[in-house]
Amino acid sequence: MLAEGGDLFLLEMGEPVRIIDLARQMIQLSGLTLRDEHNPDGDIAIECTGLHPGEKLYEELLIEADSEPTTHPLIYRAREAALPPKPCGPSSMPSSLPCARDEPAALALLVQLVPEWQRSSCR
Repeated sequence: MLAEGGDLFLLEMGEPVRIIDLARQMIQLSGLTLRDEHNPDGDIAIECTGLHPGEKLYEELLIEADSEPTTHPLIYRAREAALPPKPCGPSSMPSSLPCARDEPAALALLVQLVPEWQRSSCR
């Protein structure tokens, strides 16, 4: 048995894959050709646009970044601090929800609900 209750499981996904390499492979596996400076008559061009607001380069899987192996070699277990379950419904909502476009109030609520969250220095 892998689970003990309250566990978060992480799967070993192998080595990271660059998006550009994945895009090239998908074009090739679809039976099409890449359109670029070496092949101007190709079927599909890849356009690199950079990051859009809110996007990030790396995905963080854990807040505390600790995991332990399980009996399965490709599955790891993590124990994250979590908020206790709360009842759903209007009575469980904060008494004063932030108004639309009230960024300071929304951020204050976020900090209250997710203490580990830190605002990015990039804006």
